[in-house]
Amino acid sequence: MSVPEVATTVTRPTSTASRSRSRVRVLHFYKDYLPASTGGIEQTIYQMCEAGADMGIESNVLSLAPHGRGDERKIGRHRSTQVKRNLQIASTGFSTSVFQAFKRLAKQADVIHYHYPWPFMDVVHFATRIRKPTVVTYHSDVVRQKLLFKLYKPLQQRFLRSVDRIVATSPNYVKHSAVLQQYQDKVDVVPIGLDRASYPRASAEHINHWRKRLPERFFLFVGVLRYYKGLHILVEAARLSGLPVVIAGSGPCEQELKQSIKRSGLKNVHLVGPIPEEDKVALQTLCGAVVLPSHLRSEAFGVSLLEGAMTGKPMISCEIGTGTSFVNLDQQTGLVVDPNNPEQLAEALKTLWDNPQLAKTLGEAAERRFSQCFTAQKMVSQYAGIYEDVLAQRRTR
Repeated sequence: MSVPEVATTVTRPTSTASRSRSRVRVLHFYKDYLPASTGGIEQTIYQMCEAGADMGIESNVLSLAPHGRGDERKIGRHRSTQVKRNLQIASTGFSTSVFQAFKRLAKQADVIHYHYPWPFMDVVHFATRIRKPTVVTYHSDVVRQKLLFKLYKPLQQRFLRSVDRIVATSPNYVKHSAVLQQYQDKVDVVPIGLDRASYPRASAEHINHWRKRLPERFFLFVGVLRYYKGLHILVEAARLSGLPVVIAGSGPCEQELKQSIKRSGLKNVHLVGPIPEEDKVALQTLCGAVVLPSHLRSEAFGVSLLEGAMTGKPMISCEIGTGTSFVNLDQQTGLVVDPNNPEQLAEALKTLWDNPQLAKTLGEAAERRFSQCFTAQKMVSQYAGIYEDVLAQRRTR
């Protein structure tokens, strides 16, 4: 089974391997971050910061939190500052104290690295009038808030025009995003990467704990329980197939999900709630496959798929025109089904359940593809080249 290399479409080639790099100070700016919030984007920023330390990149992360006080803390080998979030409307956090904090930290940075989408971030960008090189990682289109997006669109366009570089996380997303198509002259593709060493090993104690609590074989979903994750589809697929499914995580849809499972009387769907990293790794080690049933484009990449691939597990995901089908190649590293189709998802579950050798072969291919394409070192090396490019362009101008 062949596993293709990543086709990273970089519009301006950056010969990062031949460059002698000096230390670069980067300020990451996003609405949420560890430890107050966990999720795919937060994990991506963490991986960027930690792997970047080996390449002379000094990182600080500015974010909001319900009880943020503006004090700086050390997380691993980078710094984090969280200010108080005063209000949240339509998944957008607002803060009165972030303007001063951003201005102060931006002055200390060489490059400002924004993480989109977060409309309030655009406001801070223009209000503080910081004249530093800017990079935006474009994690997702604005999908759900269609009416509010019409009001926001002029600000969004002005913001994206003003930044030096936009980075998408997969060629699939560039192809299917009407927004990114407008800025192709400044769009690069850098896939998300993970560092194995940043994850704990699954101890015998944790493995045995979950072996006693769960069926011998099961499918695993890990993530924040959000509207776009397609968990209602997964529950229906579990009902149709009768196969054991474990759902690990918490989030806005948790109560709705519990009620749905209770109404259906399902005994084969196991909600285990939010779990520490050691337990997550244990579940990923024990499961037969990882499932990401996300049915909307808000799921732009799927870090949980990467985590599954990293542990040699086959993947099941949906074709939604995003990076999920870039990470999981249909019939090569797993199975890809239509979104909003519980019957197809149930059939995919049965296929891997009834064919252990196929699941093993797909999982091995997934792990090889991870090692070739999705390491944190590979990701940060490309970002380091982009940072140097935007710094050089600003100096030239």
